[in-house]
Amino acid sequence: MKKFLALLLAAMMVMALMAGCGSNNNANNNSAKSADDIADEMTSENGKYEIAFVTDVGQLKDKSFNQGTYDGVKLYANANGKTYKYYQPANGDQATDDDRYDAMKAAVDNGATTVVCAGFMQEGALSRVAAEYPDVNFIFIDGYPIGLDNVAGIAFQEEQAGYLAGYAVVKEGYEKLGFSGGGGGTNPACCRYGYGFVQGANDAAKEMDKTVTIDYTWQYGASFSASPELQAMMKGWYENGTEIVFACGGSIFQSIAAAAAENDGKVVGVDVDQSFDSPTVVTSAMKGLSSSVEWALGKVYAGQFAEIGGKGTSLGAKDNSVGLPTATWSMTNFTADQYETLFNDIVAGKVTIDADAPTEGGIADMTFSNVTVNYR
Repeated sequence: MKKFLALLLAAMMVMALMAGCGSNNNANNNSAKSADDIADEMTSENGKYEIAFVTDVGQLKDKSFNQGTYDGVKLYANANGKTYKYYQPANGDQATDDDRYDAMKAAVDNGATTVVCAGFMQEGALSRVAAEYPDVNFIFIDGYPIGLDNVAGIAFQEEQAGYLAGYAVVKEGYEKLGFSGGGGGTNPACCRYGYGFVQGANDAAKEMDKTVTIDYTWQYGASFSASPELQAMMKGWYENGTEIVFACGGSIFQSIAAAAAENDGKVVGVDVDQSFDSPTVVTSAMKGLSSSVEWALGKVYAGQFAEIGGKGTSLGAKDNSVGLPTATWSMTNFTADQYETLFNDIVAGKVTIDADAPTEGGIADMTFSNVTVNYR
């Protein structure tokens, strides 16, 4: 149970309930119990902010990727008396590399000595800004090495989290599944989540000697934003028999959860424990966004950034950085003990999960022994 408890603690750190945009008060309240107790905005005595966060596309308070990552910034800064600020690139979902560059530059000009950047789309702007400011440390979440020693790429083995979710819901008894991904099929993390989900569902179905179906789409998810078009499509899925959909992509969760609520459907959340956001959520495929940011910031302030700078770190089950929140899921057939066994088998390498995820329509060309994928 050690790994389960560690994962649960990580999940507790990234829980995002109903926090608003925060107040303009100094947030260095070391008695805070969770990230929700810490303001999103704060003041500093000199108007400068030491740790900066640059958001990915979508909203800061998306109750998923952006929020989970920023929670790590807030928790570390609060516990260690550091000032912090978030920056959102201009033009929202249509932000360009120049917009991201401007946000990063503004962070550095405003005193940041460490900048946390969320999302693989930051690479172009990050390459420019990090080269211009070699004395500033950059933490690239969902990123990879870009040839600069002051950039630490941190990625996750999302295929493992997706696998656990797919396996669990099939063992729970669901036979008509769905996957709706963000990034239009080009986001590596979402691709890994989806591919792992199919593999997990296939292995569980094979063990149960049954065949399950998965509706699979990247439509209306490119911007990671909620939309009436996506909600209408998901409504159609549920009305036609889809029982549960993996909502994989930031704020698109809102559209899928709304469609599920209207049609007695269910949802698998992503990145953080989203059971607090909708009663339709059965479980969530999580990764340690908050804890990984805290870990990387700890390296910075311990003078150990060189250990991760210029390199790529990939975190998975063996690091307690992916998993399902057994304390809050609503499953009754698939037990926590069964989950623990499966999790440990992944850590031990007894379960093989292919990480080479197909992009865009690649899943349509693949075959699985006990899963029929209907690519939409």
